[in-house]
Amino acid sequence: MAFNGERLVPRELYFGNPDRTQLRISPDGERMAYLAPRDGVMNLWVAGADHLSDPRPVTSDTHRGIRWYDWTYSPGRLVYLRDSDGDENWHIYLADVEEGTERDLTPLDGVSARPMGHSHRHPDRILVGLNSRDPRLHDVYSVHLGSGRRELVLENGGFAGFLSDQDLKVRLGVRFTSRGGLQCMLREGGDWKELYSVGPEDATTSSPLSLDSEGVLWTSWSEGRDTAALRSVDLRTGKAEIHASHPRADLTSRLIVHPRTQRPQAAGFEYRRLEYVVLDEDIADDLEYLQDLERGEVTVTSRSLDDRVWVVAFRPDDGSVAYYLYRRESRRAELLCRSRPELEEVDLSRMHPVEIEAADGMSLVAYYTLPPALDSAEGGPPDSPLPMVLYVHGGPWARDRWGYHPVHQWLANRGYFVLSVNFRGSTGLGKDYVNAGNGQWAADMHRDLLDAVRWAVENRFAHRERVAIMGGSYGGYATLVGLTFTPEEFACGVDIVGPSNLVTLLQNVPPYWMPMMPMMEHRVGALPGSEEGRRYLMERSPITRADRIVRPLLIGQGANDPRVTQAEADQIVGAMREKDLPVTYLLYPDEGHGFQRPENRLSFFAVAEQFLAEHIGGSCQPLGDSFRGSSVEVVDDGGLPGL
Repeated sequence: MAFNGERLVPRELYFGNPDRTQLRISPDGERMAYLAPRDGVMNLWVAGADHLSDPRPVTSDTHRGIRWYDWTYSPGRLVYLRDSDGDENWHIYLADVEEGTERDLTPLDGVSARPMGHSHRHPDRILVGLNSRDPRLHDVYSVHLGSGRRELVLENGGFAGFLSDQDLKVRLGVRFTSRGGLQCMLREGGDWKELYSVGPEDATTSSPLSLDSEGVLWTSWSEGRDTAALRSVDLRTGKAEIHASHPRADLTSRLIVHPRTQRPQAAGFEYRRLEYVVLDEDIADDLEYLQDLERGEVTVTSRSLDDRVWVVAFRPDDGSVAYYLYRRESRRAELLCRSRPELEEVDLSRMHPVEIEAADGMSLVAYYTLPPALDSAEGGPPDSPLPMVLYVHGGPWARDRWGYHPVHQWLANRGYFVLSVNFRGSTGLGKDYVNAGNGQWAADMHRDLLDAVRWAVENRFAHRERVAIMGGSYGGYATLVGLTFTPEEFACGVDIVGPSNLVTLLQNVPPYWMPMMPMMEHRVGALPGSEEGRRYLMERSPITRADRIVRPLLIGQGANDPRVTQAEADQIVGAMREKDLPVTYLLYPDEGHGFQRPENRLSFFAVAEQFLAEHIGGSCQPLGDSFRGSSVEVVDDGGLPGL
């Protein structure tokens, strides 16, 4: 049935493949690359820079599709990542446009490869990280793009990551201290010396970012302040300088960097919405022109090496991402495509930023979405309260942000009020904000979510008895916490790849997470290496309270998930079965940490739609052929009609 007379938008428009995405200009400015479906699977395509009318595919994946790629500085060559059914043992592949060939540059079983650097000064090779010697540590190799020959550059002695300069020399390494602080080491003449170190309170917000062509290190920096600023350190003189900051938000990854010098020219900060601080007046007029061109937030996704051509993405909250080709000399931008043009034909809702006061007075940045028929530019509560879905982000060291959100739009179209809140521990909003979440899993972090629900009910956005909690990864954990620690608070829950047992979660992380485990101990509160640590973690684990579940639960899990293994879903399902508690459990044998294949996404969200409609009363489309092409295994239907 439809809500309020609105047409139900087919799920495929939200969760199917986009027409085109991740458009990037080649360094020589002659070609455009992007990801698009080939026989229903996301592959890499290349076309002329001026138009997309005569593209050709340069990869031929037939299974899970490609998610990440980049141009190399060798003309007509691109690199991309691919794993096996979500196991995150990434291989780095080379696609050659001229030869029409693909080659695995890292053909090693059970090894997770990482791109680690490339440079226009050395176009024939790239740096990659391989954990083939020690599964816990990525050594640095140079890979020749023509021959595929690998040469060891640096054996990793315990670092979590490295930075190289434009001569592809490894200059910096970062590692976590035993207390969870961060130490940045400088490599000179083969020897390491400390450049700086910060305590655990600054480790998340004081990270090295890049080295420019003049040997200047650019970092985010929060020591002596709350929010992370953009800071430079001249490695020759030691001089440090703050270049940009924001009173309430951290520096984001949305830096606009000169393509040849790698020097930042503008810095992005995001409190409620993204805003830029211009550092280089050379691009000030460009940004002013672009920001008035389209609705949505501006991101410069790529630039030619001579800086004459940019690809710019505009990301609105109520429509598709629009990609433009911008020529600086003429200051003229032309629309290349919209990522999902079919969205322009349907009614979408705005996303409204709001600040919610937690019980202890902390201000929580949140975003809500209303059904299109009840929405307005100003937002505000509907005439009567709606069923609500609290959608919790993963991480937890991540954040919700403004912009088009497929889950928000899908649920709003089905008649729900949708709310996402940056609970304490979320990133991007200052170190006090993220450190307030230390040791607060299933405690203050959960109470923030309850305070957000209270706000929604008190302001008549939401019907108190019809509130669901839903999320993936940490959001899945939050869902399980909601149904076990506060079993009467939510009408139902949807857990996507969420951990149920913090002891087994931390015992089964990928081996290459080991260098960052001191940080995990500081943030989570304990590790399972001691009896005291295991006891602490079990106290925060939903599995210990599974017998308290009284509300319906839907679980989706990837069988190959290396971060939150299948054991996490199996444990909570097994505990509920022992108590004769109903649970709906969907398992995907060809997925990992989330659902990459569109057929699997569509099948899961189709079931979630039935589940939410059954328990809090929104609209839904019939399941129909939603399982077509999906690998889904219905391990337990939980009595859900239609399964």
